[in-house]
Amino acid sequence: MSRSLNRRVFLASSAAVASGVALPMATPASASTSAPRVPDIDVRQAALDDPSEATLAEAVVLMRRGKLTSTTLTEAYLDRIERYDGTYQAYAEVTGEAALVAARKSDRGQGARGVLRGIPLCIKDNYFTQDVPTRCNSLIFEDFVPNEDATAVARLKAAGGIVLGKGQMGPLATTRATKPNGTVTTVNAWTPQDPSVDPGGSSTGPACSVAARMAASSIGTQTGGSIVLPSNQQNLTGLKPTMGRVSIHGVIPLSFTRDHSGPLARDAMDAALMLQVMAGPDLRDPRTLGLPAVPDLVRAATPVVSRGGAVRMRRATRIGVPSDFLAAQKALRTALLGRLDAIPGVTLVDITYPDDWTLLTGTFNAARLAERTEPFRHWLRTDPTKFGVSLLSWLQGLMLSGDEWITAQRAKNHLLREVLDVVMGRCDVLLQTGPVPFDILGLPEIAFPIGFDAEGVPVGTILGGQPYEEDRLLEVAAAYQAVTDWHTRRPDDPTTARSLLKSAGMERPRLSAEEAAAASS
Repeated sequence: MSRSLNRRVFLASSAAVASGVALPMATPASASTSAPRVPDIDVRQAALDDPSEATLAEAVVLMRRGKLTSTTLTEAYLDRIERYDGTYQAYAEVTGEAALVAARKSDRGQGARGVLRGIPLCIKDNYFTQDVPTRCNSLIFEDFVPNEDATAVARLKAAGGIVLGKGQMGPLATTRATKPNGTVTTVNAWTPQDPSVDPGGSSTGPACSVAARMAASSIGTQTGGSIVLPSNQQNLTGLKPTMGRVSIHGVIPLSFTRDHSGPLARDAMDAALMLQVMAGPDLRDPRTLGLPAVPDLVRAATPVVSRGGAVRMRRATRIGVPSDFLAAQKALRTALLGRLDAIPGVTLVDITYPDDWTLLTGTFNAARLAERTEPFRHWLRTDPTKFGVSLLSWLQGLMLSGDEWITAQRAKNHLLREVLDVVMGRCDVLLQTGPVPFDILGLPEIAFPIGFDAEGVPVGTILGGQPYEEDRLLEVAAAYQAVTDWHTRRPDDPTTARSLLKSAGMERPRLSAEEAAAASS
């Protein structure tokens, strides 16, 4: 489908979402035209030695070759959860017994036979999971047990995926994972001895579960960076698709016009496999209807390599570099640009933001607060203590007037035109210094690792794309990962599971209400 048509559909869809209506249904081919298949990739020695080291794609290939069973893989993850999650606190709920039952059925040839057959996954705890608690890390939902799966979860299961448990998250998907009173729970998998190091939020637990080798992959949600930021902080590849690519039916809401569902994975191929399964129209979510067909994401995530081993882009791609891109992490970002520029087919393009960029992406970002307040007014009126440390940002939403919200929507429309017609008019993808502008607009983003800082904490970058061009983002990430190995690095295991923090003399910090509001998605 042409880019100009994609843009017209995206503009119409954005207007429809803002008004709460659906686009007319396009063709049934809005979903993937065929079931994805994992290419016959080379499996690393580390994955042969330890199944928990395998990427999702490697695990599928090993199972296809008869070298690995789902039961063995599931047991490996559950063993790591038992040994280490006392320190990581990545899981809010572990469904180990049910996961093993599903794994044994898969090994017997029973159950779903899709591309994820027998693959253990972590699900963020704001997705409905049938007969499994979905608490959204909030006192509001402390006793909530859904009677159905969210659409995204149902599709992963239908493809053969196995739910290992629910990933811990920020309260009501706002900050990094804490208890409702603000005490930090989930740590960064790379610095378990120091809980003050930012692990990224609010999909903190799903990211940690994958980084710490306690799940093959995971799914999170993003409203203000909650897929790409935890991925950057924990050396993962996170993919936030275009608004509407994945249904949010069965996801406890934060902001209807900005909530996205997507994978947090170990590399571009794993992210592509997860999204290929999750994406497509859902009659229960009007945002997903009438959109262009989902491209072949697995093909996009397969690097193009010559017989001599040289990597090139699948399509010629202009990568936009904003004027302030080197203002932080200069050495790592300079090296990133050098690596990208050396890949045949890549052209780096200097980008200057419009003069009103800071105003449009900063001041007017507060409009999201009214959207999060609207579905929760009942609890704000009856028992505001149930919001815990995140209460302040919910109260701020009550104070936003109707005329201010309308002004913000006009500003959003102006920003959308500036991004599509000016900024993205000069490039195919855009390197970013933060996720908020593309979150406001619902444009796709991918995060991937580019190195480590002086303290050994992962550093990543965020790449934004044109509407419905998740495949182009994956092409860039896959080519970069084919010439680097940052994404294969893994953190050391904690020396002990339950006594590490105490022996190190570290107390888990506690966020104040003001800190929680400042860090809120």
